[in-house]
Amino acid sequence: MPLGILAVSTSGPLMAATTAPALAIAFWRNALALVVIGPVALARRRGELARLTARERRWALGSGMLLALHFATWIPSLRYTSVASATAIVCAQPVWVALLARAMGRDVPRRAWWGIGLALMSVVVLTGVDFSLEQRAVTGDLLALLGGAFAALYTVAGGEVRRTVSTTTYTFLCYGTCAVVLLAACLVGGLQLGHFSGDTWAKIVALTVGAQLLGHSLFNRLLRTTSPTVLSLATLFEVPGAAIIAAVWLGQTPPLAALPAALLLLVGIGIVVSARPRDVEVALPAE
Repeated sequence: MPLGILAVSTSGPLMAATTAPALAIAFWRNALALVVIGPVALARRRGELARLTARERRWALGSGMLLALHFATWIPSLRYTSVASATAIVCAQPVWVALLARAMGRDVPRRAWWGIGLALMSVVVLTGVDFSLEQRAVTGDLLALLGGAFAALYTVAGGEVRRTVSTTTYTFLCYGTCAVVLLAACLVGGLQLGHFSGDTWAKIVALTVGAQLLGHSLFNRLLRTTSPTVLSLATLFEVPGAAIIAAVWLGQTPPLAALPAALLLLVGIGIVVSARPRDVEVALPAE
């Protein structure tokens, strides 16, 4: 988990510094990851791929589509608002997970609702601070908020499919679906997919190796023994990690007025996670 957190902490700063269309960055990090995972999945998991049930395929493909929507909203947010604000807002995943749990008929403790209210209030304050400094930041904050919702749906869907499907098979189907969806979006939008500078390609490769293969893939692996709620808690540590990297590398020092709101957001999310039921079922597929 610490290795995965460190890897995803590089995601925001790297994507903010990469001079390529946001959707193109998202496509290539998934496509390149598929180049690495694909041969392994086809060589070692061909039998499992053939035996997948219709339900498992639906969950895996749906998870890939949700991951594509997460990238399609969060990566553009980095062009409008600061890395620190976008990362803090997108990491509100535990709030969305709690809401999803309630929608699925599971019990959500009263304390969790207090945490949800505190987290949502802090998001309003944070977007208000950004609005007073730069109006376009509101767009970035809202995109990051949507990105967090899609990330929560992706994590919950991944937890469902990982109950019976191995990490390699799941990531192969998930990243493959995500890459196809993002490629279609890039082609429809007429976005540039190639002829980038060497520096841009180097950053895309770094994103693939770090955030995608070490970050997302390790988190998918952790879904084998860890509930989506607990795993979403781990993403909170991405906030200070990404903020420190962005401050040192990009010179993006968060405005002092935004820091209390970001801290309030983390407190609210912490309350939500600490109030989770203790008997959360985890995924335990055979590897």
